[in-house]
Amino acid sequence: MDYAENILGTIGNTPMVKMNKLVEDLPCLVLAKYETFNPGNSVKDRMGLMMIEDAEADGRLKPGGTIIEGTSGNTGMGLALAAIIKGYKLICVLSDKQSKEKMDILRAVGAEVHVCPTDVAPDDPQSYYSTSKRLSEEIPNSWYVNQYDNPSNCKAHYMSTGPEIWEQTDGKVTHFVVGVGTGGTISGVGTYLKGKNPNIKIWGIDTYGSVFKKYHETGEFDEKEIYAYVTEGIGEDILPLNVRFEVIDGFTKVTDKDAAIYTRRLAKEEGMFLGNSAGAAIKGLLQIHEEVGFTKDDVVVILYHDHGSRYVGKFFNDEWMAQKGWLEE
Repeated sequence: MDYAENILGTIGNTPMVKMNKLVEDLPCLVLAKYETFNPGNSVKDRMGLMMIEDAEADGRLKPGGTIIEGTSGNTGMGLALAAIIKGYKLICVLSDKQSKEKMDILRAVGAEVHVCPTDVAPDDPQSYYSTSKRLSEEIPNSWYVNQYDNPSNCKAHYMSTGPEIWEQTDGKVTHFVVGVGTGGTISGVGTYLKGKNPNIKIWGIDTYGSVFKKYHETGEFDEKEIYAYVTEGIGEDILPLNVRFEVIDGFTKVTDKDAAIYTRRLAKEEGMFLGNSAGAAIKGLLQIHEEVGFTKDDVVVILYHDHGSRYVGKFFNDEWMAQKGWLEE
């Protein structure tokens, strides 16, 4: 008989899917690493489990403990599944720009949810970074995950996502494109793929209001780059330790409007019902082609983080899009 011992056994080994209509003008093969097939419907299931298992192994997380994390929603879901199976309590701290669906889903799987204002500095006591740290200091037998600086985040993708992409493309992958938030996915996958073939190009998708592109190009942390943005799941106003800039060949920035429009286009033109960062990623890939040009021999892998069900009240809602002025005929 073939079965998993529990839901955690279904994490990973996600499919690769050929992109068609949205890339029909490109000469190369574009393959989507489709991470919504994980049980929590996102790539974050991989690192959620590894961060917990590594913390158990070295004693940071003890039996009956409380897991605390600041999250945009998907990491919280990955942590929640592992917490359920392993018997931990979970507290997730989110910023108020995250979709209601993400908050409701976390509550549905037993997490306690705290909501913090978005438009404050990272070191402000009200920020979701500061609130997560404070709760971990106040609550006995708790562990603050800190996905941004936790090396197990990057390790999860080096151990699983990277090898899967290499094997699924028979080692023919030439470019890897992905949205960057904590940096774990791009750095873990990028490190693995460049270890196999240093000529593989690693491209990060950033958003306006985030610091990554400017820092990568100049080495300067420019606070003038930081301002509020709508796109969810990518971009940061801090420099997470998991972003290994030396592994990344380049960044391109995608506007909030383009990310929203292409999220909807993925659903209607490719049948890919995906999250907001996927729209940013595919628009970013098209921009990269404009900047550097792909060839007919290239095999481009783009990773899609999460599922569209978490955004039905926003990017898939005509009224919300019209209020933003983004609803196109």
